[in-house]
Amino acid sequence: MLKVAKSFICRGCLNTGTSAGHTSVDIGASAKLELVDKFYYLSDMLSVDGDADAAVEARIQIGWNKFRQLVPLLTNKDVSLNMRGRLYSSCVRSSMLHGSETWPVRKENVVPLQKAEIRMVRWMCGIKLKDRLPSKQLRERLGIDDIALVLQQNRLRWYGHVL
Repeated sequence: MLKVAKSFICRGCLNTGTSAGHTSVDIGASAKLELVDKFYYLSDMLSVDGDADAAVEARIQIGWNKFRQLVPLLTNKDVSLNMRGRLYSSCVRSSMLHGSETWPVRKENVVPLQKAEIRMVRWMCGIKLKDRLPSKQLRERLGIDDIALVLQQNRLRWYGHVL
């Protein structure tokens, strides 16, 4: 049975007498690497604790950046709602969910994605929060599915490929 070690110190650190409060690692005589809690790797945010919180935050920010680039098209009244939904799905949502197949997703990770998406959907439809239209109805107007459903489909597709 596996146990979680709360204060693990590697054997190398024990032998050298150093504590867990490292700030860098020496590699040979010429290289020194800094220890960090999170970093980008292949356009994905990785964190020391192994959860998806940092990756979700980074992907939401990337999604908002892409959305702001496309605001002239996504809010244009001359473009149909269906076309705006397709553009949103192919450009904005795909950038928000890039690499999400491998995230250890919890409900706490899905909620921020849903909040960001519904804000974007309301903006595209020109609907204010005080208009009190249901999110489901707005997504139907655009012809898009809930981001939680798309995330689940992507993860299941990836699982099928792995099998």
